[in-house]
Amino acid sequence: MSLKTIYAQNIKTEAKRLGFLSCGISKAQFLEEEAPRLENWLNTNMQGEMSYMENHFDKRLDPTKLVPGSKSVISLLLNYYPKEVQNSSSYKISKYAYGTDYHFVIKDKLKQLLSFIHQDIGEVHGRAFVDSAPVLDKTWAARSGLGWMGKHTNLITKQVGSYYFIAELIIDLDLEYDHPVTDHCGSCTACIDACPTDAIVKPYIVDGSKCISYFTIELKNEIPAKFKDQFNDWIFGCDICQDVCPWNNYSQPHREPLFDPKPELLTMSKKDWDEITEDVFHNLFKNSAIKRTKFSGLKRNIKFVKGE
Repeated sequence: MSLKTIYAQNIKTEAKRLGFLSCGISKAQFLEEEAPRLENWLNTNMQGEMSYMENHFDKRLDPTKLVPGSKSVISLLLNYYPKEVQNSSSYKISKYAYGTDYHFVIKDKLKQLLSFIHQDIGEVHGRAFVDSAPVLDKTWAARSGLGWMGKHTNLITKQVGSYYFIAELIIDLDLEYDHPVTDHCGSCTACIDACPTDAIVKPYIVDGSKCISYFTIELKNEIPAKFKDQFNDWIFGCDICQDVCPWNNYSQPHREPLFDPKPELLTMSKKDWDEITEDVFHNLFKNSAIKRTKFSGLKRNIKFVKGE
């Protein structure tokens, strides 16, 4: 057995011990197939007001420009599927935002994994990424054999569905690389049919500027009136395309205590949301991803969903 294989196996074993769902490894190189797709997506303004997507085009496609000397992209999945979901008659928030902001949780685990690599292998240079740098995380995870890109452009894994976060370690160490898996969406169009704003313009292409998650989180201006009555009570993010995906019948509850919500969140009624104060907002969503939309943004979203 080669050192590359041994190192890769040890890293995957430690990733499991740290609570990651799975770990895959791919060669750090230019994403030739993704370049024209990303360019076309940007040229058709599907990023909306997410202008940061236009930055660092080269780094987004080539990890060796992001992390000089890098040789391997280690992709990791962390399950966030909740044990319990919100009161079904209330306003809705994405399941990923129920507990502590995933950036904090995953970054800590990545630091531990990188520390293990240093102890187990020696001096290895690299960086950890959690949805906060120009990295095409779903593409790398797919290249690493962790799943395939669904028609809704989320990564899907046969055994567990798609309710997980994706993170990376990009390091300057050669490892044994994994291979992509085949697409298992088949003729299913459940996600496309279910999207109330028609954001999935065709299989494998999502117009980000039409997505409910974009409107409720990324958009800083007023939500366009033409989308009135199309939000289905979603006030932060949206899980519709994942909820209807047959592969998510296999989702299992996560085992990360930090992702557990405060009990009052699950029982909040629409009246509770309507009357939420800034103090309650900051107390309930301390260290939560929901703070991204700010109190004013949440109130805007609630008013829009109510038709005000």
